[in-house]
Amino acid sequence: MLMSTEAFAQMAFWIVVGLTFTGAAIAVFPRNILYNVLGLALALTGVGGLYLYLGSFFIALMQLLIYVGAITIVIVFGIMMSRPLHLEVPKRELSKVAMAAAAGLFFFMAIVGVVFKTQWVPAVQRSTDWSVETIGHLLLTRYDLVFEVISLVLLVAIIGAIVTAGFTRRLS
Repeated sequence: MLMSTEAFAQMAFWIVVGLTFTGAAIAVFPRNILYNVLGLALALTGVGGLYLYLGSFFIALMQLLIYVGAITIVIVFGIMMSRPLHLEVPKRELSKVAMAAAAGLFFFMAIVGVVFKTQWVPAVQRSTDWSVETIGHLLLTRYDLVFEVISLVLLVAIIGAIVTAGFTRRLS
């Protein structure tokens, strides 16, 4: 018995959502920073899969290229240039964990409130021309600000990793 395409699409969606949440949990809970970075890469890959599921092939590719590739590698370089990982790991204080959980719950409830109070309208019909020429033209005309912001985020991430690595080198 073959699965219908809708059932297969639903199954693929939930697998990608599970991948994303598993990566997010690995990015937050382990005490080893390398596991956290690998979890972040897994979660960002899952987000790329969600973009792919939504039909945004270019954004899914950029998610993998920029965030999973570049940002995760910059974080790994920052870790490699910092203190050795076997040195002391700071203890988690229960009050800080509780405050972070409360803040996360507050923001989650605010987002849920916005989602339920918004009057959603169907999106306009999108173009089906996703050639490299069209994407390049749109990035340099209509979406030039987004293109610049993405490059600025990459620059800030690289500078932040270098500054963090230099600061931790002086501490040890």
